[in-house]
Amino acid sequence: MTVTDETRDNVVVASPEEIAPVDRAYTCAPASEEPTGEVDSQNEVLEGRVVPVDQPHESGPVDVLAELAARRQERAPLVPVWLRSRADAVQVLAWQAEHTGYVLAYHALRLPKYAAKLLARTPAGAWRVLVELVSWLFDLEGRPVRRAAVSKEESAEYLALSRQRDNRVRARLWTLLIGAVTLTLVSIFVAVAAPAWAQWAIVGVLVAAAGLIGTPADQPLLDRAVVPSRVRKLTSDQVLDALGSLGISAINQALGKKGRGITFPAPIMRDGPGWRAEVDLPLGVTVAEVLDKRDKLASGLRRALGCVWPEPVSEEHPGRLVLWVGDQEMRKARQPAWPLLKSGQVSLFDPIPYGNDQRGRPVSILLMFANVLIGSMPRYGKTFALRVLLLACALDPLAELRLFELKGTGDLSALEKVAHHYAKGATDSAKAACVASLAEVYAELDRRAEVIDGLPRYQAPEFKVTPDLAARKDLGLHPMVVAIDECQELFADDEYGEEAAKYATAIIKRGPALGIILILATQRPDKDSLPKAISANAGIRICLRVMGWQENDMILGTGMHQAGVKATMFTLNDRGISWAVGIAEDPIIVRSAYLDGPTSELIAERAHQLRQAAGTLSGQAIGQEPARRASYDLLADILTVTTAKEEKVWNSTVVDRLAEFRPDAYSQWADLEDDAKTATLTARLKECGVRTDDTWSRDSSGKGRNRKGFHRADVAGALRKRKI
Repeated sequence: MTVTDETRDNVVVASPEEIAPVDRAYTCAPASEEPTGEVDSQNEVLEGRVVPVDQPHESGPVDVLAELAARRQERAPLVPVWLRSRADAVQVLAWQAEHTGYVLAYHALRLPKYAAKLLARTPAGAWRVLVELVSWLFDLEGRPVRRAAVSKEESAEYLALSRQRDNRVRARLWTLLIGAVTLTLVSIFVAVAAPAWAQWAIVGVLVAAAGLIGTPADQPLLDRAVVPSRVRKLTSDQVLDALGSLGISAINQALGKKGRGITFPAPIMRDGPGWRAEVDLPLGVTVAEVLDKRDKLASGLRRALGCVWPEPVSEEHPGRLVLWVGDQEMRKARQPAWPLLKSGQVSLFDPIPYGNDQRGRPVSILLMFANVLIGSMPRYGKTFALRVLLLACALDPLAELRLFELKGTGDLSALEKVAHHYAKGATDSAKAACVASLAEVYAELDRRAEVIDGLPRYQAPEFKVTPDLAARKDLGLHPMVVAIDECQELFADDEYGEEAAKYATAIIKRGPALGIILILATQRPDKDSLPKAISANAGIRICLRVMGWQENDMILGTGMHQAGVKATMFTLNDRGISWAVGIAEDPIIVRSAYLDGPTSELIAERAHQLRQAAGTLSGQAIGQEPARRASYDLLADILTVTTAKEEKVWNSTVVDRLAEFRPDAYSQWADLEDDAKTATLTARLKECGVRTDDTWSRDSSGKGRNRKGFHRADVAGALRKRKI
């Protein structure tokens, strides 16, 4: 839809309070009915009367304060947005310099063409001057009036007009003669006394003036500079034309002759490497409708699709649109370096750098107390995004990494040197190692819960892991990061899928408060490859390009596609660009940092040095055997290491016996502190249906006391039930 001049009259930059309200009224009962009395004394509505909906405003102290507060919120900022940061100011000034320089250079290169045009139009300009001079000298503009007097045979009027014309001609003739003499003398003086450059300058000015006068109205002298999109200014006319081209009827009506128009709550201004326009859409139109037609909006603006990014404003009404139009496509724009590229370490209790949004602003993610789900089609940057997060996690010396890359290409191999557990490939051995590690983490849930529950309340006031608790090695509450790339290979496996889903579901639900972070990446987000209980509990979701709305909503959440958050809009070239939910208050577009293989190796080496200095390397990183899936029967082993005479046994005692009996399976339990041994066995017995409680028994010295333990008969009973 083309916006006409009449439509332009409807375009205003104003606050809603400046638009006069429309008088409205409603009838409480038909006019024919007799009023029966007061119905609602609170609202002062009487039956049978026409009551105005918009009641007169009654001022009062509360109303005055509310009005003042509203006006304060509407105040324009004292310092423009682009001046609030050095980077934005530099970008705005650079754009202005580029724009001005381009236009000047464009016209400077065409100066010979403009000079030729002026020279060619000089005769026509001189002729126009001569014609106007003759018309002025002989008062030709009065000829129609004199002819009218003759046709009407008004002799007196004609004689008066003739005398007036003669007087004018006489006076103008003298003026022309004096001017001609003066001009001749000046010309002689210039020709004799003036330097050559002045003579040529005067000739040039006269030729230029004559050329300008001889320029036709439809053939301007200067060409219109074709400014490239990267330096072209965004205007309200462009925005209105683009919105009118979307085919939304309410917008078309608002832009029509009798429409209310579309308001701009703030001027269009530079915002980073692009332009920002705030638009109040017509009544009843939501931002989601515009998001759904982003390709048409880009076409209406005559910009590349990767430059046009409409988005909602959560703190405003659903019709407030922020339209950001970049100078370059997001995929082509130069990306700032990753902040941790050459130096630095992190704490997972603070946001870690991940990438940048459309404006080039840094985007960070707080991983602690959250889980992450990453999904996309193959070859669109899913594993690269996962690797950025894991490299940042590796730079926290306290974080324990358990990494499983089930694709088998070695994308995460740089992190093997710092990983507690690491396996790659879609083989049975890699899947078994993953399940075994998940089982350990699953048991860790109860142990950590008991440790936190046993702490004084001033140390764990929120009943969750804190930075101080994570730093204490005696508690074993350090951050634990479990990452599974191509997790569909695990969850869809006939042998390992059910058990892995059981562990992962518990971890993703209970782990965040206990300092355990689960990060899953998949290219096939269906119900079989990604159990609903797991996908529904991921607090942070990152979705790169997908093909359908089902995959989109499986990763980002139900209803996201309908709300306009569509990863289906990304093109073949939008690798690394995603919708992210849970990072900010609203879904955002983010491009992950690009860290190639050699760069990842350097960062991982730095992480290794940090962990060596902190003494936190563990597991496979120091040569320990990787976790293996249990091929033993815990209940049977407990009955083996205990005797029938031992009715009640302490957990810690049984753990030591198990480690001695089957070191390949239980040796890692024996290395734990006494309380940790108890908590670990408690968690495993709970899985088997065996209850643990305070148990009276005697230690090796013969001294009796209460400690956490179990009844041997309960273990035997659980084993019999399982075999039945």
